[in-house]
Amino acid sequence: MSDHVQRGLYYDELEVGARYLHRPGRTATEADNVLFSSLTMNAQALHLDAAYAASQPFGQRLMNSMWTLATMVGASVSQITQGTLVAQLGLTDISFPAPLFHGDTLYTETEVVSKRLSASRPGQGIVTLRHTGRNQKGEVVALATRTALMWCLPETPEETP
Repeated sequence: MSDHVQRGLYYDELEVGARYLHRPGRTATEADNVLFSSLTMNAQALHLDAAYAASQPFGQRLMNSMWTLATMVGASVSQITQGTLVAQLGLTDISFPAPLFHGDTLYTETEVVSKRLSASRPGQGIVTLRHTGRNQKGEVVALATRTALMWCLPETPEETP
């Protein structure tokens, strides 16, 4: 019997246009919002003060958008980058077109937008990923483009992490 190690996908295994649906989703809780906001020193009343937030346009506390972004990227790790990522190079085109509230469930999908071999780092390639977060109603609540430096497939199976 052989051992199987869970991993993401190598550069060579990623196809432009492929879309990955990351499941299960993650239901956002009040504890997530308060803890994340406190840990990151974000004292925004829209996240922490229920009475204040009730008087604002959305009528309730909003999930911290950085929690939404971090959770969206995190949801993709086991399927795409676990053990195959060299480094995250950047995030761009981040937007939050609709709010996420306590009790909403965040579902994430990732599309491979482009890829190219690195000119300066043999055995590595640069991949552009587009993350989309949707709530349980299918509404887009977050978008982000992520550039990642990925390992190419190892020459021999013994090199696999």
